[in-house]
Amino acid sequence: MKRTHLPLNALRVFDAAARHLSFTKAADELAVTPAAVGQQIRALEDTLGVVLFRRMTRNLELTPEAERGLPALRAGFLQLEESVRILQDAQGSKVLTIAAPRDFMAKYLAARLAAYAQDHADTRFIVAAHDGGVDFTQANLDLAVVYGGEPTEEGIHGRTLAAEALVCVGAPGTAADAPRIVHPADLGGSGLTVGDAGLALDAAALGFGVARVPRTLAAADLAGGRVVEIGEAAQTSDAYWLLAPTPQWRQAKVRALVEFLLAGA
Repeated sequence: MKRTHLPLNALRVFDAAARHLSFTKAADELAVTPAAVGQQIRALEDTLGVVLFRRMTRNLELTPEAERGLPALRAGFLQLEESVRILQDAQGSKVLTIAAPRDFMAKYLAARLAAYAQDHADTRFIVAAHDGGVDFTQANLDLAVVYGGEPTEEGIHGRTLAAEALVCVGAPGTAADAPRIVHPADLGGSGLTVGDAGLALDAAALGFGVARVPRTLAAADLAGGRVVEIGEAAQTSDAYWLLAPTPQWRQAKVRALVEFLLAGA
């Protein structure tokens, strides 16, 4: 019989009935009716072309064919249970591999992961930096963070960290007309040029001018007083997205971390 045609549910019923030698007790174990057990056994006998039980006056008796087949069946169920345990252990791994922009890791994610780890001491993080696109087929990633518009790649599911705005920030006392620091996400400036928005934030805090960056990235520096907002924020359709292939969102460890990050956004 082909693997795809195996009557697994009926075989499970057969195993229970064989252990109890009673359809009624098997039904109690399986939370079904005795009639349902009897139907499953008759259907299995028809499928296999063998009689599995002799119906006695007060109990059941296994046929020789059933007695010969039971050890292999039960060994098979044990193997299935072990396989399920191994799969669950793999999904239950406490190692989370994350890809994120370098500045987002430094300015936001590192502190949030540290806070998460306080209540999840058995969780270990592996964080890789990326400068833009993330290829889940080439990296063993559980989750990625990207900045931009809504992802359109097939098979990738995303959630926004928060509604985003662009803010101009500088050291306390910085003039509104101070030179704007140039970085790859804001090329419209005329002052110091740096490699990413996180470095622009640091440069602004040191007095090099004004940096225009996502509010999420600047949140900790604003809260700590290293920088202040200068002028009005500008809404943007771009945002930080938490991304993973759709099947990976079923992993408890991914869902738990994402919900924690969203709660603190």
